Amino acid sequence: MKENTEYMWLVQLDIPEELDDEFNRIYNDEHVPFIAKVPGVLGVQRYVLERPNAGVQRYATVYRVDSPDLPQTPEWRAASAQGEWASKIRPHTSNASLSMFRAIP
Repeated sequence: MKENTEYMWLVQLDIPEELDDEFNRIYNDEHVPFIAKVPGVLGVQRYVLERPNAGVQRYATVYRVDSPDLPQTPEWRAASAQGEWASKIRPHTSNASLSMFRAIP
């Protein structure tokens, strides 16, 4: 029997400050809802860095998922391509860090 393991896909990135409002609108109103509908996504929570810290990206999103391969699936990629995210935001992101963690039982 397969153990029910949960994973955390941690996405950290920066965006130019002049795009903050549009970034947050598109992320909250489009990107997160599209990704949240992908089968296997258990939850999504966004964060912003409370205090500047050299070398740490300003924004972070935690995606709770049921498979470490989920972000590479056609379903995830299709959801990520919907709306204005791919055309208006993705080209302006920088310092991206993508990390998959496995929950410790």
